[in-house]
Amino acid sequence: MSFLEGLLGGAVGAELTSMVAGAIERRGGLAAVTAQFEQQGLGHLVQSWVGPGANLPVTAEQLHQVLGSATVQEMAAKFGINPQQFAQKLSEILPQAVSQMASGSAAPKT
Repeated sequence: MSFLEGLLGGAVGAELTSMVAGAIERRGGLAAVTAQFEQQGLGHLVQSWVGPGANLPVTAEQLHQVLGSATVQEMAAKFGINPQQFAQKLSEILPQAVSQMASGSAAPKT
């Protein structure tokens, strides 16, 4: 495991989860995120995250599509990593963060 992978999996991963939740709130909450995904034809993904059952995965490419490359690049720069690595990590965290926000729980949905 590289140093960067260790950072992304550890403290930065926790910080990223918190950052994602904050970003969702600043962008208008879950309703706004759902609308962004629906506008790109990906609303079914968010619905799986806020509803019961397993979370459907989202890809890094889909995140670029929904958020825009400029947003992904800006957030990646805060962690000093390239945008593709950031988008990949975000694709792992976003479903959990949305699910936790929707349920009001700190425990991730399985």
